[in-house]
Amino acid sequence: MRAPLSVIRSLSVVGLALGLALGGVLGVSASASATEPVDLGGNRVIDSAGVLSAADVTAITDATEKLYADSGIDLFVAYVSTFENPASAEDWANQTASANNLGPTDYLLAVAVDGRAYYLSGDSSGPVSGSQLSTIESAQIEPQLKNDNWAGAAEAAAVGLGDAAAGGTGSSGSGGSGSSSSSTGVSGGTIGAIVIVLVLILVIVGGIIVIVFVRASRRNRLAAGGSAPIDGPAESGEPADPLVAMPIQELEREAGSMLVQTDDAVQTSTDELGFAVAQYGDEAAAPFQKALGEATAGLKQAFQLKQRLDDAEPDSDAEIRQWNTEIVRLCTEANRVLDEQAAAFDELRELEKDIPAGIAAGTAAVAAVEPRVQAAASAIVALRASYTPSAFSTVVDNPAQATERLTFARSALEHAETEQRSDTGEAAVGVRAAEEAVDQATLLLEAVDRVTADLASARGQLDSQLTNLQQDVADAHAVAAAGDPQGAIAAAAERTTAVIAEVQAQLAGPVDPAVVAQRLELANRDIDGVLGAVRSQQATAQRAASTFAQTLQSARSRVSAANDYITARRGGVGAEARTRLAEATRLVARAEELSTTDAVGALAAAQRADGLAAQAIESAQRDVGEFANGYGDGSGAPAGAGGGLFGAGGGGGGGGNGMLGAMLGGIVINSVLGGGRGGGGLFGGGGGRRDDDDDDDGFGGLFGGGSGGGFFGGGGGGSNGGGSRSGGGSFGGRSAGSFGGGGTRSRRGGGRF
Repeated sequence: MRAPLSVIRSLSVVGLALGLALGGVLGVSASASATEPVDLGGNRVIDSAGVLSAADVTAITDATEKLYADSGIDLFVAYVSTFENPASAEDWANQTASANNLGPTDYLLAVAVDGRAYYLSGDSSGPVSGSQLSTIESAQIEPQLKNDNWAGAAEAAAVGLGDAAAGGTGSSGSGGSGSSSSSTGVSGGTIGAIVIVLVLILVIVGGIIVIVFVRASRRNRLAAGGSAPIDGPAESGEPADPLVAMPIQELEREAGSMLVQTDDAVQTSTDELGFAVAQYGDEAAAPFQKALGEATAGLKQAFQLKQRLDDAEPDSDAEIRQWNTEIVRLCTEANRVLDEQAAAFDELRELEKDIPAGIAAGTAAVAAVEPRVQAAASAIVALRASYTPSAFSTVVDNPAQATERLTFARSALEHAETEQRSDTGEAAVGVRAAEEAVDQATLLLEAVDRVTADLASARGQLDSQLTNLQQDVADAHAVAAAGDPQGAIAAAAERTTAVIAEVQAQLAGPVDPAVVAQRLELANRDIDGVLGAVRSQQATAQRAASTFAQTLQSARSRVSAANDYITARRGGVGAEARTRLAEATRLVARAEELSTTDAVGALAAAQRADGLAAQAIESAQRDVGEFANGYGDGSGAPAGAGGGLFGAGGGGGGGGNGMLGAMLGGIVINSVLGGGRGGGGLFGGGGGRRDDDDDDDGFGGLFGGGSGGGFFGGGGGGSNGGGSRSGGGSFGGRSAGSFGGGGTRSRRGGGRF
């Protein structure tokens, strides 16, 4: 039996992960000694691995002191043999940072010398964004580590952080030798185009290999388990449900993959349902709305379980297994609910019946959105004048990303125009892909407007926060005058006064309102802590209520920014960011619910939501940064390419057809990596569906060939009854419907060298 379609849907996850993981798997030596998270004490440099000389320590110290003097950023460095408890570079570095009380302006570079792993840990509310940290890792730190230049890695990190804090990308001043693209007679643009093609072919080939030999067998085992009791034995004596026997680490990976795929399915289904409602009305779309609601509810439960697994409270092995198993079950059920409506939804839309109208509508939509790109680019320029880069990091590349999506939409419509006479099913897939690309471009541009408005509102609220703090200081002085034997109230008033002065000075130039608001909130908690003892319960509640509105607005804005960022880049975002966003969204709703009955509880929920949304943004930006690094130099395009993943250069990614941008947006993943049902429909879950003959359709190749057909043409059609084209299609054999979605690329933290 061939691989089930659910495996084909998750090809992007496996294929992209394969290419990035090979470099980390090969050449890893056995650890000589493992080190748990360390106590930094008063030192900026820890070298338990013994790789630094006295001169190295001096050089690193000089670099970190210069960084602090220039930018106010503290960099700490820890060299150990290998990471232990936890073994993940990301978790080890973050736990070390937390244990040592590192703040928003403190960064930690953790390096496992023998383990050949590293991670640059930074607070999401700090002055350097997640995408900048990823650039620093790839452009500054990793080249030095690859050459075993241990001190050079730390010095390069300091240079990159300084550049990022000054408004750069973090890549300036790199000491890495790099590689020359001008030493041959071949032009850089030609080399770049060749590299793009080779990389993308390797992605697909690698994914196919993994699917055929690994995930197919596992999915078949899962399917064989059916609905048997989770702990009941089969007649053969084997566990009825393969999840029972699956090692915990593999089960965790399976649960994370299912979360990502199901989240994509629900998001794509939501988009597609919107198209259907606009075309046919609410009544016709009611059954699909019901299915989507059920799937969304199950997905929310799954994300809540993932959040419980990720929180700071230790979980037993039994709990880890139980909750991950439940995540898989919930996601499987959500996909089933969507898949039940797939055929009916495809029949509803019937894009194949009027391809010319679809092409005309798509062309008009592209033309309507294109002028807005320049307006968004101008808005970004204006934001740079008023805010620090971290304030609008979620939208800084949105104009370029929107251009990528529109370029892809034009390519898809051109292909539909070519195919409409010979294959209406394939042409309809092109129309559908163009719809989604234009929809994402619109989202990207609207996100710039939302962030602009939210930043203006947040900047205005800082004045109100300052006024409240000044009133607190006055109250504290009055209380202290009546009696303050230990001087605690006076000391808190003095600290708060210093913060007020510091913030007022910062407001004279560009700021990140969220960072400043957090600074003021911490000062507010400090002084409230000493005033709480003398305030009545009613006064405390009133104080919480006055702070709540500002905090809730901040949380809403941050959740909105995170949602826009992840939605438009879901092809590169993993489970962690999505989990944090889901929990932040839940807590915003909880805060609103409590606002009239429990002011203190509502404030706590809003504060937690704000923090989780910030974590979601940081995690997503790191994921996207690593996704981009998989295609070249960290800018998103291979060296010398005439356009890349983030619109670098003139041609747009993917040789001028916007394909790499569409991959990041999950459009190519949805269109190329799914399949089934005589050309494939997309109304359904992250799993797959079969044809009436119970045989799986061919996979559509990215560049043609194979039974599934090429991405922009080519490829033979597999037969399915009557000799009809089965999987063929420029977009991987999809039919016009798209209720449902494909997989995405998940990311595991840390880096290899």
